[in-house]
Amino acid sequence: MIPRYSRPEMTRIWDPENRFRIWFEIEAHAMDAMVGLGVVPADAAKAVWERGKWEIARIDEIERETKHDVIAFLTNLAEHVGPEARFVHQGMTSSDVLDTCLAVQLKQAADLLLEDLDKLLAALKRRALEHKYTPTIGRSHGIHAEPTTFGVKLAGHYAAFARNRKRLELALEEIATCAISGAVGTFANIDPRVEEHVAAKLGLSVEPHSTQVIPRDRHAMFFSVLGVIAASVENLATEIRHLQRSEVREAEEYFSPGQKGSSAMPHKRNPVLTENLTGLSRMVRAYVTPALENVTLWHERDISHSSVERMIGPDATVTLDFALARLTGVIEKLVVYPENMQSNLDKLGGLHNSQRVLLALTQAGMSREDAYRAVQRNAMPVWLEGKDFRTLLKADAEVMKHLTEQQIDEAFDLGYHTKHVDTIFARVFGA
Repeated sequence: MIPRYSRPEMTRIWDPENRFRIWFEIEAHAMDAMVGLGVVPADAAKAVWERGKWEIARIDEIERETKHDVIAFLTNLAEHVGPEARFVHQGMTSSDVLDTCLAVQLKQAADLLLEDLDKLLAALKRRALEHKYTPTIGRSHGIHAEPTTFGVKLAGHYAAFARNRKRLELALEEIATCAISGAVGTFANIDPRVEEHVAAKLGLSVEPHSTQVIPRDRHAMFFSVLGVIAASVENLATEIRHLQRSEVREAEEYFSPGQKGSSAMPHKRNPVLTENLTGLSRMVRAYVTPALENVTLWHERDISHSSVERMIGPDATVTLDFALARLTGVIEKLVVYPENMQSNLDKLGGLHNSQRVLLALTQAGMSREDAYRAVQRNAMPVWLEGKDFRTLLKADAEVMKHLTEQQIDEAFDLGYHTKHVDTIFARVFGA
């Protein structure tokens, strides 16, 4: 991923130095286990731990000749370890190193993403509580529907990211498996206890059945969860973009001193961060399809998945990490305009109370069909001519046969729509 959309904590996970460090630990821990089984001399394992070194440039140089990255690493390692290096990689195959390393890297990445989600959830909760009772118009199809609160809006997004956190925890558990099973996964040349030892040292679980490679349905699930999280990022980003439109202007991204919105129009304050998040979310979701296609491999192993994962592993996690951090900043600094929310709420002359009037008429004995016609008959002049809905209802003889003026006034009580906000918040945030 390009530096513009990268953060150092996540990119370090995918740096060659971290990858080779994990490769070394896999090999060294495997040797320790083999020492316990009497397969490898203790002095050899000690020599690997003490003299084990590598140089990225040297590995690259060797790989240019061998055309094999793991062999290049082992060759460079042997240059430092000496004769004892003949015991390195005993009974193992390249996939044991590559797949187990990828599991460690994805686990490290998921841990960072979980921290990102925690920070975003904290920001959403704080802003939701701040605007728990800030009234705003709810919209369906982009059209005024009934009142809600801005806090309820944010609570919905909090609930989505809370679900995403649980999904990522499950995906992390599923991806964090270790395979040290040798060629075609039969353990013919390496004891299963070596795998158990390496898994324990690296904080992984044992892969129950590897066919020389860890089954790629695990990876498909992991990247699918990242795609769902990205979709939730775009959902919230799109909400903010809509609220920032000049015709709405209920909330907007923080516009810092000295910031400029347009090279041509000095007045512009554009939702550039949430637009950026929309684009980044599309990229993360784009990595889901190749991850799903990686599930299908030839027989016990091929490497058609390898080139895909070398790209989507870093790119998906680095991009999502950046997006979650950016979204957290947007929420923390989001500028909210309660006055504009109230103004928009009042813009359609009280039409958002149409269902309340409809229900009041049916409760008073009017058929639903007749009540719907009566309410709609009075609503349309408000839409088309800007008249006042309550005034029209009180002037409608048919309506007044069933309702008093006081009952109509009661149907226009804003508090009616927010009476269960506490219940919603208790469900989302807990009692």
